[in-house]
Amino acid sequence: MKEKIVVKNLTKIFGRQPGKALEALKEGKSKADILNDHKQVVGVYDVSFDVHEKEIFVLMGLSGSGKSTLERLLNRLHEPTSGEIIIDGTDITKLNTNELREFRRKQFCGMVFQNFAILPHRTVVENVEFGLELQGVDKEERREKAMKVIEQVGLTGNENSFPSQLSGGMQQRVGLARGLSVDAGIMLMDEAFSALDPLIRRQMQDELLELQDKMQKTIIFVTHDLDEAFRIGDRIAIMKDGRIEQIGTAEEIISKPASDYVRAFVEDMNRAAVLTAGSIMQPTVERAFPGDGPRTILRKIRKNNLTGILMADTKRNLKGYIRARELVEYLNKHKEQEKVPFDQSLLHQPSTVTPDKSMTEVMNIYNNTEFGPIAVVDEENKLQGVIVKGNIISALSEQEDEMIGQHEKEDD
Repeated sequence: MKEKIVVKNLTKIFGRQPGKALEALKEGKSKADILNDHKQVVGVYDVSFDVHEKEIFVLMGLSGSGKSTLERLLNRLHEPTSGEIIIDGTDITKLNTNELREFRRKQFCGMVFQNFAILPHRTVVENVEFGLELQGVDKEERREKAMKVIEQVGLTGNENSFPSQLSGGMQQRVGLARGLSVDAGIMLMDEAFSALDPLIRRQMQDELLELQDKMQKTIIFVTHDLDEAFRIGDRIAIMKDGRIEQIGTAEEIISKPASDYVRAFVEDMNRAAVLTAGSIMQPTVERAFPGDGPRTILRKIRKNNLTGILMADTKRNLKGYIRARELVEYLNKHKEQEKVPFDQSLLHQPSTVTPDKSMTEVMNIYNNTEFGPIAVVDEENKLQGVIVKGNIISALSEQEDEMIGQHEKEDD
């Protein structure tokens, strides 16, 4: 995956004597110690990470963790004390004022803030045009681009309204549209949805994800809300006292917290809402093939101590599920026959999910499944794995190894 942004050993100290603060940090002093002893504020210290092209990278942390400072360093709204910020191969810490201004115009969509930061004396379309106006785009072209983006964010019909005539959610869409109109590759969003009520906030998260499918921007999203971070982030960086504690996907962070701080942060998180079918499934121990006879299938079932078996062809196209008890009854009825053909009535349609389904959805499906495991299939119905009761229990339990051993074969 191509890296859009690479950050190396980035540090920001607020104060007149950053050198003293850096020395103290190297000696192991805390952020609080440095503020107390040297009157310097540690914004960010020795941070290194990369952001992939076209991903939503979330900076997550409590107030004072350094997340907003770090985001502002990425386009040099804050000047770094030391370190490198490399965007598409260019270290922007080395650019002069004019070079930086030009670079921002080409690379950044601007910022979308918590308080919307839209201009009250301008209409919606005039607000959306603002970034293009600063770039010197002529009136006709910027109006055309603005109207196109207004349609994308669902504001058609409100283009001539003033911000005071709009709801909070609509005002946030204006801020989003203004950023998108510039059509640069990187968008910075700082607590963009925090001022909205929960229902509208969730709607805006959904709309951002839908827009991202079309826009394919590189988005740096700052939030203090863990649920929001896990919901929209391709990867999340959890910050504390100006440093990054852990970077990973929601599943990686909740399954394998890197520190006690991260563990405490996510301990109340609903694992079922974060983990997916793909992360809890297991490989199929054995499967039946369409050409197998009933005795061959029964042998596979008994050899692996199963109560049933999935059938898929050599290309893993799922065909169905066979229950051991029904197969035995069928063979007993035809035990005098030398060759017993497979009866298609033995083949049942199993419950299926795709790997991206949340564990909450998996559990709902499992509770309504009459028999057998849940088959995990891709969009072309090719078998990827299987989920049994033990997979669900172990994913929800801290004692995973013990629980897997106890339950994994209950519903094979």
